[in-house]
Parts: sequence; structure tokens; C-alpha cells
Amino acid sequence: MKRFFKYSAIAILLFAIVLTVYFASVVKLSEPIPADVSPLKWEIERPSVGISTIEGGWFKKSKSGLYELFVSGNAFERGVTNGKLAEKLIVRQEEIFVGQIHRMVPSDFYLQFLKYLVGWFNKDLPKNISGEQLEEIYGVSQTFSDDFDFIAPKYMRCLNYHAAHDIGHALQDRNFTVGCTSFSAWNSKTKDGSMIVGRNFDFYVGDEFAEDKIVNFVSPDSGYKLMFVTWGGFTGAVSGMNETGLTVTINAAKSDYPTGAATPISLLAKEILQYASTIDEAYKIAESRKTFVSESILVASAKDKKTAIIEKSPTKIGLHLTDKDYIICANNFQSEEFVNDPMNIENIRTSSSQYRYERMDELIHENPVIDYTEVAAILRDRYGKNGEVVGNGNEKALNQLIAHHSVIFKPEQCLVWVSVGPYQIGKYVCYDLNKVFDEYSNLKENIEITLDSLEIPVDDFIYSEEYKQYERFKELRKEIITDSYNLEPVIEDEFIQSNPHYYLTYYTLGDYYFDNNDFSSAKRFYNQALTKVLPVEQERDYLTSKLEKCEQNLRDK
Repeated sequence: MKRFFKYSAIAILLFAIVLTVYFASVVKLSEPIPADVSPLKWEIERPSVGISTIEGGWFKKSKSGLYELFVSGNAFERGVTNGKLAEKLIVRQEEIFVGQIHRMVPSDFYLQFLKYLVGWFNKDLPKNISGEQLEEIYGVSQTFSDDFDFIAPKYMRCLNYHAAHDIGHALQDRNFTVGCTSFSAWNSKTKDGSMIVGRNFDFYVGDEFAEDKIVNFVSPDSGYKLMFVTWGGFTGAVSGMNETGLTVTINAAKSDYPTGAATPISLLAKEILQYASTIDEAYKIAESRKTFVSESILVASAKDKKTAIIEKSPTKIGLHLTDKDYIICANNFQSEEFVNDPMNIENIRTSSSQYRYERMDELIHENPVIDYTEVAAILRDRYGKNGEVVGNGNEKALNQLIAHHSVIFKPEQCLVWVSVGPYQIGKYVCYDLNKVFDEYSNLKENIEITLDSLEIPVDDFIYSEEYKQYERFKELRKEIITDSYNLEPVIEDEFIQSNPHYYLTYYTLGDYYFDNNDFSSAKRFYNQALTKVLPVEQERDYLTSKLEKCEQNLRDK
């Protein structure tokens, strides 16, 4: 018997070694080999204080607080320029991202498991990304930090980070979809009759992650010149416009779990910006790519003088147009191909998407005509339908106070406004895309390139006591949900007063008392949470189930 176990253990060990070697060989992604690697030897110059330059590129921080990056040339050159100029931001962004993952998944064992799971899942990722984009990502990855090589080699990490949004979206929206909201208006709904587009990008990985926003201007050796809002090390686009006046913004929709690697949606959006000038061209590019998850792609085209929504899932694609002078995009599909899809219907029933759609519709109708200042006011709205107070941070509001950035486009004029932060309540600065590419492509001094006359001032909310209280709410909630926290009555009162209309205030207190076996107090707060505006049906189900457990525990005492 001892001999049996001995040989069995050896066999299992050998099998594990073989499996590990096989796994490592499969998931290790081969690096692209650029025809000319000499850009890796390029050195940064600092022709004047506050600006860094390299061949075909420059980088600086504007007075607004936004970073501005200009890159040009072929894909590898653009990637190397990006990496070298924005290296400090790239390193910091990865530190923040990995730190946030550690907070979400504190177990080292599960992190290791997650690493290998993602590596296996994404083993075919390069097959779904164009060679051009792979070379650009490879170029950027060369300046990634050595500190995280234990996760994966630099190129493999950089590549996988481009799919993180898609995988996270798919895993998250099995329970709920927190989503962005966007819209476009034209003709009779706008002040000058031309198109205008507004969007909130509600992607939240902690406040730190949104601190170093980059406005990236790209002059590629093929395709159209373009701009998009991004962060260190990320070459994909979630909100952008090209020189022809074609804009792209993406909104997540409810999706099945992905079953294999596909094209990250941000890289598809970037491809559309670089190679499309019309809605039809954008649709053909979207149709040619298989994606991980379901997504709405709002496309406004100056050439077409209209806006449409390309709706895409891993298995089919649809196009939504409207006969109105405006179009709204939340997180549910509207095209004939998807409108009766069971998952879409379930998403409308259980998520906040339709509610935000209807609130956006209300606000558009409240404005006889819309210009960029009215768009900003709509994107900043913190209330529910009919102006109901729903609590600051509620997912049913257009402004959930979590936005990484907010943008406004006027495609026919090639104007874009970018929110500085925090969220979309800080000022919006305006860029003239034609002027940037005509006058500032070889910038050598740290001058402001925004249009002061078109700047949108900060929202007065930022100066209010209510905003200070919201910031205090976030601080206190972090403390309350910490293990072994001792909640004193005075802090409980302060926490309630910091955001009294928000369901999560009472939900959080209910969970605190439930975890501390004070089921009577937990029951009281869960019931209070149910009297507030709940963002999604799953929250109601959760609160109801917790109340039942409170009742059971109270009966058992």
C-alpha cells in the first residue's frame, strides 16, 4: 500500500509538472517583431520647461490638470513614443490597477488562480487583434515596470489589460450592469442645427485611477488622425473623434459569459476611429470583428450628418437609427435584431438602463434647443425621473459621481470638450481638433492648446456642503465595511446625514449590524433601505433575503 501511494504521488507530481509546462507553453504569447526596432533607442528631449518631446511626439500637463499626448508614425513608433513619454503615468496606473485587484481579491492563492485563468482564457487574444494594434501595444509595453513581472511578462500584461474591461464587464453584469449614458442631437434640437454628442464614461476602478487622464492625439501613418481620452498604458479608445468628424463612444450591455478570446471592444472602437468616416464604414468594421461581450457603439458622422447606434453581441449585430432629432444610448439594445432578445428584455426589467434612458429623454425635452452648455448640464444631472431626489451616487442618475471622464463632441466643427474632474462636475476644456493637428503637431514649448472662450465652468455643486457630505459619505463607508470596525452612535448619525436619501447608506448599516449579530438593528436599516429608490431589482432581492434571515435569527433567539 505504501508503495502504491508512493508511485501514485510520483505520478501525480509528474502529471502536474507536465501540465504546468504545457500550460505555460500555451499561454505564453509570442511577441510581435517590428521591422525596425530602432525607435527603442529614441531619447526624450525637454526643449522647454513642462514639455517632453521625442521624434514625432510630445507630452505635457495642461493647466487644467489633463495630460496631453501627441504621437505619430507607424504603430510601433506610436507605441514606443507613448511608452517613453508617459512612462511615469503608465507605471503609476499599473500600480493603482494591481492594488485595486488586490483589494477586490485579497487572497494570494485566488490571485494566482485568476492569473492563470485569464492567461488561459486569453491565449488566442493576438489572433483577434490586428497586427498594427499588436505592434503598438508591444511598443507601449516596453516601458512597463519590472515590479509586476511576477504576474506576466510586460507585453503579455499590457495586452491582457486591454481585455480587462470586457472580462470585468461580462463577470459583473451577470448580476447588474452599471452603465454609461450618452446621447446625440441635431437639426431642430440644437442651437445651430449641427450635431452634438454627450457621454459619461462611468468606469470606476477607484478615485486614484481617474486622476491622471490623458487626451491622446494620434497622427498615424495610415488612416485618419484621431483623438481619444485614455489613461497610462492603454491604447484602446472608449470616447474619441477623428479628423473627419466621426465620433465613437461605447456603452456596455448585458451579455453572456464570454467563451473565448475575441477583440476587446476598445480596440474595435479605436479601429473605427482610425479607418471610418461614415456610419456605413464603421458598421462594416464592427461587423468584421468578433467581440467578447455585448456593447452599444454610438457613432456620429459629420459626413452623414446623423448619429446611429451599432449594437453588437458575440453572435450578432444590429443598427439602430431614429426619425427624431436626437438619439439616446443607455445599456439596453433598441435595434430590430435585439429589441425582443430575452436577455435584452431581462436587462431592461432588472437594471437601471431604461430608467436612465427615460430620465435623459425628460431632460432633452426640457431644453427647447441644446448647445454644449446644455449638454454639460444634462450629463451632470444627479436626480431621478421628474427630478426625484435619489441620493448622491445612485446608479439611476445620469451623474453617478463615478465617471472616469465625460466628453462632448461637435463633429461638424471637430470640437471636443473633456471633463477635468472630479467626475463631470469639474470644468470641461475644449480642443479644436483641426487646430491641434495643423498647429501643434511639432510642439516644442509648454503652451495651452485649449480654447479658453469655449471652456465650460465647474458645476456649482462642487462648492456645496452637499458635495462635502458626499465625500465624507465615501470615507465613512470605507471604514464601516472594514472588518472589525467598531461603529459608534455618533458616527452612525453622521453617516446617515452624509447621504440621507441614498439606499446604500441604510443598506451598509444593515450589513454592518447583520455581520455583528444585531439583527434587530439590521432589520430596521434594511427596511429603511427598501423605502429609498433602488437602482436594480437584485438589490431589492438582496434586502428581502436579508430581512428574512433577520427574522429567522430573531425567532431562534
